Amino acid sequence: MVNTSDFTKRLEKILEYFNLSAAAFAEEIDFNRSTISHLLSGRNKPSLEFVMKLCQKFPEVDMDWLLFGKGSFPTLSEKNDAKTVIENKQTIEKEPPSLFSEAYVTEKPKAANFNENKKEIERIVIFYKDGTFNTYQN
Repeated sequence: MVNTSDFTKRLEKILEYFNLSAAAFAEEIDFNRSTISHLLSGRNKPSLEFVMKLCQKFPEVDMDWLLFGKGSFPTLSEKNDAKTVIENKQTIEKEPPSLFSEAYVTEKPKAANFNENKKEIERIVIFYKDGTFNTYQN
């Protein structure tokens, strides 16, 4: 059985470690702010969905430690890099990719395929929703 007051202390430790407010934490794990408030006040016990989302978003959190206090936080293998990962994640989220960033670079199709046909365009017709059209001829 989960001890609510101990769970609350461990949840507060997670928030402090990742330097998150309750609202930012709720947004990060995609939960209602009121749910986080109720957990922090000790009013409610954590649901399975809450625990699973928390452990999924923050792999540094060991489920046994979170629920029963067994083990350590952060997990020993990730203790050194956890804060750096979160800081990098926050920096990345603040800078949305632009149209010219590498994320949007696509390969252009080879022009050789287009030159093989050697056909010329005679005309282009554009139809509009209002029933009108424009014709462009060579």
